[in-house]
Amino acid sequence: MRPFIKKIFRNILLAPVVLALLFEEWGWEPLARAFARLRKLPLWAKFEDLITRLPPWAALLAFGVPAIMLIPVKLLALYLFSQGHMATGLTLVIAAKVTGTALAARLFQLTEPALMRLAWFARLYGPWKRWKDRTLTQVRASAIWCAMRKFKLQVRLVTQKFWTTCKGKWP
Repeated sequence: MRPFIKKIFRNILLAPVVLALLFEEWGWEPLARAFARLRKLPLWAKFEDLITRLPPWAALLAFGVPAIMLIPVKLLALYLFSQGHMATGLTLVIAAKVTGTALAARLFQLTEPALMRLAWFARLYGPWKRWKDRTLTQVRASAIWCAMRKFKLQVRLVTQKFWTTCKGKWP
């Protein structure tokens, strides 16, 4: 009975981690691409070029800065929650999460070569990446994930059909 209970608690504790992973995975590439579009701005391009030339220790610092910068925003959201401003607090948390993910994704793209020159980072990144990929593969194979993908496809098809119908009726 104990291994069963242990497995239940492990899965309960792992659920938030998996949800965070799914969000990161869902948003990582598209948000990084969105931030990469800023490279069209000359000043932003110079900033990115500077980041790609950073030595490994500075690249690690640059990669960690967004997480540190978001702490006051998250504290503000907690304050808003405590004052009863749930919608505003939640909006702030979601905006901070999306912005933080976008920035972290782009910074990782820019700093990965330098970060991989840090032996300890490269040593930890490999197992982390394998664990993350294995976990996401399991989640994507689950019945609930497959049902949600099917539902998403159905919603997309209905929406496309609706817009096609509306398009034909409007001048």
